[in-house]
Amino acid sequence: MAHIQHIQHTYLFSPLALLLTGLLSPAVFADDNTLEIIEVHGQVHNKHLSLGSSEAMLSNLGVNFSAAGGVSNLPILNGLMGDRVKVLVDGAEVTAACANQMNSPLSYVSANQVMAYKVVAGVSPVSAGGDNIAGVISVNSISPQYSESSELAWHSGYVSAKYSSVDNGQKLGLGARLASDTVSLNYQGSFSDANSYEDGKGNVVLDTLYRAQNHSLTGAIRDDKQQFVIKLTHQKIPYQGFANQYMDMTDNTSYGAIAQYKCSFENSELQGQVNWHSVKHEMGFFSKEKTGMMPMKTDAKDISTQLKWRLTLDQNSSLLLGQEYYNYRIDDWWPAIEGSTMMGPNDYININSGKRERIALFVEYESQINNKLWLNTGLRVERVNTQVDEVQAYNDGMMNMGSMSAMTTANNALAANNFNNADRDITDTLVDVNVLANYQVTLYDELQLGLARKSRAPNLYERYSWGVSNMASTMIGWYGDANGYIGNPNLKAETAHTISATYSKTAKNDAWRVSANVWYTDVTDYIDADIVRSFNSYGLANTTRNILSFTNVDATLYGAKLDISKVLYQSTQFGEWQLKANITSTRGKRRDTNQPLYQIKPLHTALSLSQQIGIFENALLWEWVDTKSRVDVNRLENQTVSYSLVNISSKASFDALTLGIEVVNLFDTFYQLPLGGVSIAALKQGSSTGFTQLAGQGRSFNISASYAF
Repeated sequence: MAHIQHIQHTYLFSPLALLLTGLLSPAVFADDNTLEIIEVHGQVHNKHLSLGSSEAMLSNLGVNFSAAGGVSNLPILNGLMGDRVKVLVDGAEVTAACANQMNSPLSYVSANQVMAYKVVAGVSPVSAGGDNIAGVISVNSISPQYSESSELAWHSGYVSAKYSSVDNGQKLGLGARLASDTVSLNYQGSFSDANSYEDGKGNVVLDTLYRAQNHSLTGAIRDDKQQFVIKLTHQKIPYQGFANQYMDMTDNTSYGAIAQYKCSFENSELQGQVNWHSVKHEMGFFSKEKTGMMPMKTDAKDISTQLKWRLTLDQNSSLLLGQEYYNYRIDDWWPAIEGSTMMGPNDYININSGKRERIALFVEYESQINNKLWLNTGLRVERVNTQVDEVQAYNDGMMNMGSMSAMTTANNALAANNFNNADRDITDTLVDVNVLANYQVTLYDELQLGLARKSRAPNLYERYSWGVSNMASTMIGWYGDANGYIGNPNLKAETAHTISATYSKTAKNDAWRVSANVWYTDVTDYIDADIVRSFNSYGLANTTRNILSFTNVDATLYGAKLDISKVLYQSTQFGEWQLKANITSTRGKRRDTNQPLYQIKPLHTALSLSQQIGIFENALLWEWVDTKSRVDVNRLENQTVSYSLVNISSKASFDALTLGIEVVNLFDTFYQLPLGGVSIAALKQGSSTGFTQLAGQGRSFNISASYAF
């Protein structure tokens, strides 16, 4: 477990440190321990410099991201993306209520609100969460703090701001806390506004602009054995561009509530939680950077409960019993456009009264068997039921229209009729089993082994997206590939068997540490997509796309990671210098065709040189990503060339004030994002280059400040 600690305030520093202060900032690489937790405790001034999305902090723990909107990128763990990664915000699940997953769970919490976070990739304990095969990302913003006084009074607060030149981005974070010895009240808010960013050639990457705000109010009360917490949340995103989707977000308004109760007994602990989250989501067009006319609306609610009871069996072991219930409801419809022969006269009902209900039971045993061996093993069983009501197309296809329109709408009308006559009430049973063992070979050598069977049931869009026309199917999909997708009610649940091994060695004086991890995952009934037909809406040689149908196949994924850290030098005059290096390789393929899976990040490495001296933290970061030549041909995935980036920055922490300066992509390198998908926005502006890969951000000068009070 790593902690960010307070820094002393009086130091002598050298002229070299003064020079580096203007250039460098800290870069952090997570140790390659799949159970590692990074936590921030108390009033940590540096924490409040983290504004905007939580992507940067999670990337340090090995999470990759599939490009989406400015605050809605989708996490990828061990080559698996989307719903295969379980994301918990304060222990609650929030379902992406959008055919393109524009409102992903992590988009509902900003970085300054995060108090602690952890990533468990691959082999995760059954208590960490079910209905996933990739692992669990857990983000916590509930951290009640109390005072020593019996009177409720001011406790602490902060205000933070950040500016980035590449997109004229402006971010603001606010926090305020009242507390007594038994009561804690806390508000945290964030505001983000950014234009479309520029790439390394100075060209605007169209339709990457956004505006967002998040608010939370938390109240807690405790006594010697109990604590009760209520948290209320609100998010408003009036617009967010999605360059690699046919649509943009034109509104996302959500409200949520969480109630937590914890109680300690003599030999046990009880924890219960109730969660509610409601969102109204709209898609359409709002910017000249990508124009069109087609409204899409979604209303959704998540309601869930979790109950956990931990029993102490003896001094070194415990048994955890748990029960969880999840109920997700969604309506997804596309309002008719008056006067349109294609999109009218009816509303297009995409998902009607959709329901995804989960009931889970689990038992988990944990024991420190002896001084060297720690064991965690568990069993989890879930029942997942999905169902939807009848749907309808824009019209019945019998109107007297042009041949293309008639054919398109008739196909959808026929598809709707077939869908309504089919079985739409489906139940899956998921069984998860895990064994995790840590063996302390010596005081300086540790071996971790993990085995797991994990399962995930199809989401509602994978199973029930019934539209078959080009227009309807291209509205479905969170891959950013410009293809169209048709659902499959016959999809089976995915089942993954994973083995993972990690070996870590530390120097006797803690001067260096090496950690190596290898893992292998075999997935039965992996949900992929097969080609139904092709289409070309732009009439260019390089604008062909595919319509695909979700299908079950078998797949294999494997990878290796190496992390190295070493303290290079320590002195009062020059501070502490540390070198950290990381290299990660991931592969994935379908077993029937040996075709590579979609959006697998190529070999990538990172190297950082950091210095901490007095109130200053300085670092130089170099990142290299290999050529992406293994691509998914079914999705017409683009290859990308290798690239390297250099970032430099510095932080200075005073008593209450923290200042930061950084230069991201120092050499203004042009590169294409291997996980970025294609730029639909650029093509719609008249580009003749076809579906080019989304470009990354060019050089950006960023300044930030945070004041705690």
